[in-house]
Amino acid sequence: MSSLLSSVRFIDPVADPAEELLDRIFFALSDPVRRAILERLGEESPLVSELAAPFAISLQAVSRHIQVLVRAGLVSQERTGRISRCRLDVGPIFAAAVWINRYSKYWQEQFDTLAATLEKIDQRGSSSRKTVTRRRKSP
Repeated sequence: MSSLLSSVRFIDPVADPAEELLDRIFFALSDPVRRAILERLGEESPLVSELAAPFAISLQAVSRHIQVLVRAGLVSQERTGRISRCRLDVGPIFAAAVWINRYSKYWQEQFDTLAATLEKIDQRGSSSRKTVTRRRKSP
């Protein structure tokens, strides 16, 4: 086990704040409740109680989910006395999308291969249909 641990490279988040931010973003997005909260945030800034309404969990649990989103920078909270409103911040989502997009060249290669394969199948199908049609007309 120790040989396995010695071969693994650990990233020190203090050394790279961008990596730490990505960790917080992806952790926040990993939960379906938090993703649903983000979907509910739009142009307006709803109250926390309004965000919590459709969930079968306590207001306190929703507040904890919102705090995870706030720490990830995905949501900003504005408090006026006891009233708390939330607003979506798309900047961190853009940063995560840029990171994911670095791998799009691999997806594109797969899509290109799939397109070429489908085209070959379509060409074979077209040529076999022409042959079948000709055979029917020949008797």
